[in-house]
Amino acid sequence: DRPADGVLRLTISNPAKRNALDHAILDAIAAALRNLGDARTVLLTGADGMFSSGYDIGDIPDDVFAEEAERLVAHPFSAAIEELQACEIPTIAALPGHTIGGGLELALACDLRVAADGILLGMPPAKLGLVYSHTGLRRFLEAIGAPRTLELFLTARNIDARTALSWGLVNEVVGAADLEDAALDLAEDIAANAPLSVRGNKRA
Repeated sequence: DRPADGVLRLTISNPAKRNALDHAILDAIAAALRNLGDARTVLLTGADGMFSSGYDIGDIPDDVFAEEAERLVAHPFSAAIEELQACEIPTIAALPGHTIGGGLELALACDLRVAADGILLGMPPAKLGLVYSHTGLRRFLEAIGAPRTLELFLTARNIDARTALSWGLVNEVVGAADLEDAALDLAEDIAANAPLSVRGNKRA
């Protein structure tokens, strides 16, 4: 939707699976980012008090798990990530609830992240028997450095929003009731700035 002038908001909604990222959702994110219209800022969030529990791998049978999981990660997840990174205008992830696995990487592909106090963030590949992609790991290395990336991936422990803030994984933590307004205020502040300057600084 368009909650404010110059702001395009994309909302992940898959309530039966805690906003897990399936092919339809990922394709829709990529398609929306190719058709920005007059938007000056993109705000990505989740419905029903959850950002995303990650890839939708719950229905994959055990005997084909590795092959099917790899297919889901390769496409269309990579397409959604690539569109986020290629987006010429600033992107903001508003995290109203737990942000796990592929959901966290999706948030990390955005330029800025605002989290609700009390939520958890984590990367569970070690618990699932998966090796994460080197491109995905690089995003974490660039954001929080090698020691914290190793801690996040090797322990597979979830961290709370305040810890994520101290690590630099999110930019701001606000009360849950204030998240929507805080994220929208940030998006509007950016959208109100000189558009060529904002695009140029992001590209540089």
